[in-house]
Amino acid sequence: MTVLEGELRGTHVLVVDDDADNREMLAMTLEHCGARVTTAGSAAEALTALEKERPQVLVSDIGLPGEDGFSLLRKVRALSASHGGNIPAIALTGRSHEDGAPVGGDGFQVHLSKPVTPEEMLAAIARVLEAPVRR
Repeated sequence: MTVLEGELRGTHVLVVDDDADNREMLAMTLEHCGARVTTAGSAAEALTALEKERPQVLVSDIGLPGEDGFSLLRKVRALSASHGGNIPAIALTGRSHEDGAPVGGDGFQVHLSKPVTPEEMLAAIARVLEAPVRR
């Protein structure tokens, strides 16, 4: 798949990553594809962003300091649907699933290992937008 400008036009994505460079790279990639992006550097910032506005997709690093991405998603899933509780979610991890990263049952619809290519991210977003979220 080639990353085309405008592929995500009209899609609002919340990107959560404590690494500013990763956050910026993801935001720039998604914005190039037409998405509107909100960024957060921590689980607390992400929850505050969700209080203000409900994005269509959550992309979260698992290895957040303090409160990790799994804890963040448990809190998100506890919200009502109108407040983002059923938002499709993509996990980003520096670990492969073979070395202990939870798979399935953790609330994330897709797990991606870093580094993530733009094509992988676009495919993951398309996949989560098409599938219903199980809480």
